Amino acid sequence: MELTIQTPALLFPALSLLLLAYTNKFLAIANLIRKLYSDYKDEEQEHLLEQIRNLRKRLQLIRWMQVFGVGSILLCVVTMFFVYEGWQIWAKILFALSLLLMIASLFITLFEIFLSAGALRLLLKDLEEKL
Repeated sequence: MELTIQTPALLFPALSLLLLAYTNKFLAIANLIRKLYSDYKDEEQEHLLEQIRNLRKRLQLIRWMQVFGVGSILLCVVTMFFVYEGWQIWAKILFALSLLLMIASLFITLFEIFLSAGALRLLLKDLEEKL
């Protein structure tokens, strides 16, 4: 199979949107942490420690999602350069690595989604206890 320069270029729109989504997740969590900090200063909450642990883990996951996503896009660019130079074997290897990094990023995203649902369960549990 001959790898053309268009093949890795096809990933650019998807990767860009994915990185934007990761950044939005990061910003949402950062705002939530600031709000928790502000609430904690006002009054102590029962489930705050659990929420903090969950948010810390989610931030770490989002950082790795971003690292793997950026690594994938970087390898796509290098793949395009290798295709341009005619180095097909290296281009194929790097493109395969790029796809593996994207797969890793997506799996981490899936895990972070489950953690996010866990955080919402904590809030719902707290609400149920107060009712």
